[in-house]
Amino acid sequence: MSPVLLFSIVVVYFIVLLVVAWYTGRNSSNESFFIGNRNSNWMLVAFGMIGTSLSGVTFVSVPGDVAKNSFSYFQVTIGYLIGYLVIAFVLLPLYYRLKLTSIYNYLETRFGVASYKTGASFFILSRTLGATARLYLVVNILQEAIMNQFGIPFWVTTLVILLMILLYTFEGGVKTIVYTDTLQTTCMLLGLVLCTAYILHSMDISMGESINRMSQQGMTRIFFGDPDSKLFFLKQILGGAFITITMTGMDQEMMQKNISVKTLKDAQKNVVTLSLILMVVLLLFLFLGGLLYLYAEQLNVDVKGDKLFPNLALNHMPAYMSIIFIVALISALFPSADGAITALTSSYCIDILGINRKAGLDEKQKKSTRQRVHLVFTFIFLLFVLVFKWISSASMIGVILTVASYTYGPLLGLFSFGILTNRRANDKAVPVIAVVAPLVCLLLDTYQATLLGDFKIGLELLLINGLLMFTGLWIFSKPAEKTLL
Repeated sequence: MSPVLLFSIVVVYFIVLLVVAWYTGRNSSNESFFIGNRNSNWMLVAFGMIGTSLSGVTFVSVPGDVAKNSFSYFQVTIGYLIGYLVIAFVLLPLYYRLKLTSIYNYLETRFGVASYKTGASFFILSRTLGATARLYLVVNILQEAIMNQFGIPFWVTTLVILLMILLYTFEGGVKTIVYTDTLQTTCMLLGLVLCTAYILHSMDISMGESINRMSQQGMTRIFFGDPDSKLFFLKQILGGAFITITMTGMDQEMMQKNISVKTLKDAQKNVVTLSLILMVVLLLFLFLGGLLYLYAEQLNVDVKGDKLFPNLALNHMPAYMSIIFIVALISALFPSADGAITALTSSYCIDILGINRKAGLDEKQKKSTRQRVHLVFTFIFLLFVLVFKWISSASMIGVILTVASYTYGPLLGLFSFGILTNRRANDKAVPVIAVVAPLVCLLLDTYQATLLGDFKIGLELLLINGLLMFTGLWIFSKPAEKTLL
C-alpha cells in the first residue's frame, strides 16, 4: 500500500475535521468550550461517546488479545453495563442538582478545598496517562505504516498529530467535540463492520462456521471459573463496573459531555443507550479478533497482540481495505485525544486555577488563560507519548487498565465516601490519604505472590485502592450534625 496515498487520506480526513470545527466553533465562549452551553443533543453525545470510550486501544488491542485471553474481555463489558447504570441513576442526578461545570466542585461542597484540589489533580494525572497511552499506540502504527517511509522521526509525527488536534479544539471545545466525535465514531464503526465482512468473504465462511472454528481453538470462552485467576468472572465483572464508574462517572472528560446535555432525563438516556450499544460493539471487536487469528493462520502469518490487526490490514489485504483501516484507526485516535486535552484544559482552568472564581477576570482574560493552558497540555501529551514509546508494551490495554487501578482509586474512595456516608472527613488529611492508598496497592501488587500465594489480583486492584481511600477517610472523619450532599 502506497504510503503517499495513506498520508493523503490522513490529510483529507483532518481537513474535514477542521471544517466541522470552524462551523461549530464560531462565536464560541468559555461556557461553550467547557460544557457546550448545556445545549448538546443527547443522541449525538451518546453516539460520539462510543468513540471516546473505545479509542484506538480497543480497535487494536482487544482483537489482538483474543488468542491469549479468549473472549474473557466480555466479562469486563458486563461490568461496564452495571457501572453505566450507577452513573445514570446515582451520579448524574447529583451533578445536575448541583449544576456543576466541573464535577470535582462536588468534593469542595462536600469536604473542602483540599479534597476538591485532590480530586481534580488525580483526574489530571489519570487522564493524562491514559490518553497518552492510547495516543501512543495509534501514532506508533501510523509511524510504522506511513511516516517511516518518508524518514520522519516518531516525535515529529506525534507533534504534528497533536497540533492537528489543537487546531480543531482550540476554539469550540466541547461544543465542537460533540460533532467531531459523532463523525469519527461513524467512521470507526464502519471500519469495524467492513473489515469483519471482508475477512468472512475472503475466507468464504459464514459467521456461524467462523465461531465454530474459533471455539475449536479455545478462543470463544467468555467466563472463567478459577477464583485464583485474574480472569475469574467475578473479578472481571466487578472490575469492569468500578472502572466504568471511575473512568467515566468520575472523569471530567466523559462527564463534561453528559452535563452538556439539556436535561437530566436526556443525559440518563444518553448513558443507558451508550452502555447497550457498547456491549454489542465490544462483542463484535472480540469476534473480529478471532477472525483475524483465523485469517492469519490461513495466510501463515505469525503475528500476535497489538501488531496483528495493523499487519494484516496493511500488508495482506487489498489497498481499499488498508484505506478503510487507516481511516477507522485515526477515527479511533482523535476522540480519545481531543476530548482528553479539552477536559484537562477545563479541569485545570476551573479546578486548579479557579478562573471562574476570580472576579477581576473578564471573558477575554479567561479565554487567554484557557488557550495558554491548552497549549501546555498539548506539549505535556507530546512528552508522555515519547515516554510510552520508550517503555513500549505488547498490549497497551493492559497498561491502561493497570494505570487506572492506581490513579482512579482515590477518586472512587472520595466520591463513594461523600455519597454513601454523612460523615465529615478531615479535609487537610485527604491529599495524604490519596497518596498513601495507591502506594499500599503498589506494595500489595508487587509482593502478591508472597502475601497471597496462587491468588492473582486483577482489575479488583481498583476496588482495593478505593476501599483503602474510603477507610482512610473514615478514620480521619467525624459524624456530621446533619445529612450533607
